Amino acid sequence: MSNWSRAADLISSILLLIGAVSCLSGVIGLLRLTDVFTRSYAATNPQTFGMLMLLAGVALRLRSAFDLGTLALVAFFQLLTSAVAAHLVARAAYRTGLTGDTPFLYDELNDRLPR
Repeated sequence: MSNWSRAADLISSILLLIGAVSCLSGVIGLLRLTDVFTRSYAATNPQTFGMLMLLAGVALRLRSAFDLGTLALVAFFQLLTSAVAAHLVARAAYRTGLTGDTPFLYDELNDRLPR
């Protein structure tokens, strides 16, 4: 086993561990946080970072260009869809009045959107 292979195994293991811990923290945030805005943050940001770390860890172990291209597509669509999904969930919660007792510092949508 070459030095590069051992280093790639170590780095890959570290990235996989960081990704798993990040995804776990996002799940714990979903269970523990109280309002829809903080839950949408916990559902998107740690999950996206964790998924990217997991993909980077897997990419270090793969050798074919097809597999790396597939991982790049997964990363692209994860980045694209998670932010849009969080925005739509928060907007739907705002429109239906299910925001809880969260006080708004600025409420710019109050005049624009009918409730």
